[in-house]
Amino acid sequence: MTISRIAGYPMPHALDLPDNRVAWMPDPARAVLLLHDLQDYFLDFYDRTQSPVPELVRHVLAIREACDAMGVPVIYSRQPEVQTPEQRGLLQPWWGPGVTAQPERAVIAPEVAPRNTDRVLTKWRYSAFVATGLRELMREAGRDQLVVCGIYAHIGVQTTAVDAFMHDLQPFVIGDAVADFSPEDHDQALRWIAGRCGVVMDHRRCIESLREPGGLPASLEALRGALARAVDLPLDEVNADDNPLHLGLDSIRLMALLERWTRDGATLGFVDLAERATIGEWWDLMASQPDATAQCTETAA
Repeated sequence: MTISRIAGYPMPHALDLPDNRVAWMPDPARAVLLLHDLQDYFLDFYDRTQSPVPELVRHVLAIREACDAMGVPVIYSRQPEVQTPEQRGLLQPWWGPGVTAQPERAVIAPEVAPRNTDRVLTKWRYSAFVATGLRELMREAGRDQLVVCGIYAHIGVQTTAVDAFMHDLQPFVIGDAVADFSPEDHDQALRWIAGRCGVVMDHRRCIESLREPGGLPASLEALRGALARAVDLPLDEVNADDNPLHLGLDSIRLMALLERWTRDGATLGFVDLAERATIGEWWDLMASQPDATAQCTETAA
């Protein structure tokens, strides 16, 4: 068998998305964006002029732009043009030859095509982690959050999200930047992810969380992320007992950070930070600020 023609349905709105069990938020210093299987072959099962495809493309592009602006790596998964029966394995009795039947449609849709700086992984099974090296790429980059958009929500997107969770990576599925066989399948996938392994959010909330925030960092982890971005280091190389100046934070970059951190009225000066030797001590000072206390949603160990 193969995939049947998919009837159009409305893309869900933010208020339609399920409640999450955890309060994780994407951090531009920790996240990777995965654009999952957005190949012409899979999109061709829809009427691409009808919902949910135009919304899917528009929201994917908006998130992609935000990731580019914040230096978040972008990775694509795609199935190969041709698979042997051995490579296809157990997918064959479920879905038939798949892309192999139309290798000319294996290209990623031009509306969301990769850029030269993006990684494109060849994908062999439902999960984008199987035999792709995705986990190793994220580990090398010091990133532990995966933002997922694409198709199909209740197959590859859902299994990739749970696989991320099983690898101790925080998965974020963008509920209005995925599509599925039906609104029921779409809803089931989002509810299962939100209740079992990850966070579901709409594209606007994702973009807001990825943008550079004003005010003081809300946690030690957020402070580490801001410093990692400032000195262009992986997050796992910026630790609480490190001296930010020894990591390469010069006075110009520090003043730029201070301008942003004090934008909302925090009283924090250059000398205040320079007198403290570690990132942990910087966080102790920030946590004592009135606006930091108000912003904090967690305290870092």
